[in-house]
Amino acid sequence: HFRGKIIAIDAMNTLYQFLSIIRQRDGTPLKDSQGRITSHLSGLFYRTSNLVELGIEPVLVFDGEPPELKSETLETRRKIRAEAEKARKEALEKGKEKEALKHAKRSARLSEQMITQSKTLLSAMGIPWIQAPGEGEAQASRIAQKGDAWGTGSQDFDSLLYGSPILARNLTITGKRKLPGKDQYKEILPEIFELEEIFEKHQIDRRQLIAIGILIGTDYNDGIKGIGPKTALKIVKENGDIEKIIEREVVEGFETDPIEIEKLFLEPSVSDDYEIEWTDPSPEKIKEFLCEEHDFSESRIETGIKRLEKGAGERAQESLEKWT
Repeated sequence: HFRGKIIAIDAMNTLYQFLSIIRQRDGTPLKDSQGRITSHLSGLFYRTSNLVELGIEPVLVFDGEPPELKSETLETRRKIRAEAEKARKEALEKGKEKEALKHAKRSARLSEQMITQSKTLLSAMGIPWIQAPGEGEAQASRIAQKGDAWGTGSQDFDSLLYGSPILARNLTITGKRKLPGKDQYKEILPEIFELEEIFEKHQIDRRQLIAIGILIGTDYNDGIKGIGPKTALKIVKENGDIEKIIEREVVEGFETDPIEIEKLFLEPSVSDDYEIEWTDPSPEKIKEFLCEEHDFSESRIETGIKRLEKGAGERAQESLEKWT
């Protein structure tokens, strides 16, 4: 289904997933001999190689400056990470590995150095990346809206609020995943959400969809207590967009100005000045960066390189066929 499709992937969202999931049994992230975290690089290399081998053409989009409204959300996330890290260490001291792993997944922190490393690796792999002026998800959605990508790839539904015509979830985390707090696993498969299909199915428009997002919570607000998706849909269908909901005083308890939130989704900080170009992967640069600098196993990296080269070769062949 995804073969030959260009997908603009929310880089930060994806890297956080890797930092949360790719951990050792006690919850410690993967590290090189100098103690530098490498979970994000491991995920980025192996999962992206898989996507390329499957014929997917990924473009990774990185966050720029967050909007002022997001500062509270970011501060809350920082506190959650700090508390989770403290709980992880306490669980380890008590010898409770499973509990430590649970807390570790909530303590993932993405540094500027990790972002720079990720861009270096992507360039060596021949994968295009774009620096957004604002939110990466908004920029990825813009790329898809313009038709320069088939859709966006993220775990976050906000892409749809930014107007992405298609959202693909679970692209980079497909496979078996342990259920929280249980010794059971479930198969995680990609999911596709089409914006027009959502509008048609629920008989709503984009502003009403944004209103649903605001009522149940977005990156900029926590949502209204006691309101879930079904109630939010009912309110929106009966009243209209967020402006009308406020006018009619249907809902109380907004902690952040909902009109400002709506504006961030309708008029985000994005740029049309970007280039999307795949190049051949450089095995030398990949090995130098991952194996020599960060102690990755050369034989495993070579397997990933073969996948990249296979995908790049097929892409070049398909491109050639289009012209002949």
